[in-house]
Amino acid sequence: MKKLQKLFFKCTRWQVEETTDLINCPYHYFCDSTYKEDYTPVVDFLVLLFILMSFISATVFTLLDFSRRPTSAADLSIGRLNRRYLLPSGPALLQLVYISVLAFRNRDESDMKYSVLEVSTVSGILHASLHLDSILVAYYTGLAALRESTFSGLCASCVCRKHALVLGGSLSGYRGWSKATVPTAIAVCSRMVCRVFGEERLSSAIRLAVEGVSWVFVAVNSIDLLMGVGSLFDLVVYGGVCALIFLNFLRMGINLLASIARKNGHQAGKKKAFWCRDVEMQQ
Repeated sequence: MKKLQKLFFKCTRWQVEETTDLINCPYHYFCDSTYKEDYTPVVDFLVLLFILMSFISATVFTLLDFSRRPTSAADLSIGRLNRRYLLPSGPALLQLVYISVLAFRNRDESDMKYSVLEVSTVSGILHASLHLDSILVAYYTGLAALRESTFSGLCASCVCRKHALVLGGSLSGYRGWSKATVPTAIAVCSRMVCRVFGEERLSSAIRLAVEGVSWVFVAVNSIDLLMGVGSLFDLVVYGGVCALIFLNFLRMGINLLASIARKNGHQAGKKKAFWCRDVEMQQ
C-alpha cells in the first residue's frame, strides 16, 4: 500500500484514455510519469537541520529587536540586521522566507549591492513558489485520484472516476503561488523604490501598507496550514511559525507605540520651549 501511495503522490502526469463503460467508469486514468526516487535519509536530516537553523535565527533576531526602538514611525522593521538565507521549497520554509523578507530590511549595503540583493530576493521568492507548486499540485492531484476513485485493475495506477480529474484536486486550497507571494514581492520592490527616491511620507505610507497586507496574508497562510495538520510534528512546525509571526506582530506594535510616544514627547518639548521663549519676550 505504501508503494501504491508513493506512486500516486509522485505522479507528474495522469493520462486519460477512452472507456466503453460510460456508466461505471466514464473517466479512466493511469499514471504516465512520476518523480525520481526519494532522497536519502541524510538529505532529510540536512533539510530538518536547515529548518531549525532558519527558525532559530529568525526568532533570535526578532527577540533582539525588542531592545531596539525605531527612530521614526516608518522604521518598524529590523533595519540593522542583514538578510542572509537560501530559498528552499516547502510550505513551512517558504513561510519562514516570507517572515524574514518582511522583518529584516537591508539598509547598510551600497546601492548596487542592495539592488542586486533585493532583485535576487524577489526572483528567489517567485521561483521557490513556482517550484513548490509543481510538487504540491502533483501531490494533491494524486491524493484526489487515490481517495475519489476506484481501481479498475488494468494496472497499478489505473482508476475509474465519475468526474474528470482536476489538476491539484479539491482537497487543499494551499498553493505556493499564494496571496502572500505577490504582496511580499511587491513589498520588497516598494523598499527599492523608497531607497531610490527617498523615504518621503507618501512612499513610506505606501510601503508600510503593502508590508501590512503581506503580514496579514502570511499569517492567514500559516494559520490555515496549522489548522490542517495531521501529526504532532506538523503541529510543532506550523505552531512555531505562527508563534514567530506573533512575536513579530508584538515587536512591531511595541516599536510603533514607542515611536508615537517619542514623537508626542518631542512635540510637547517644542511647545514648552516655544512657551518659555514667549514668556521671556513678554518680560
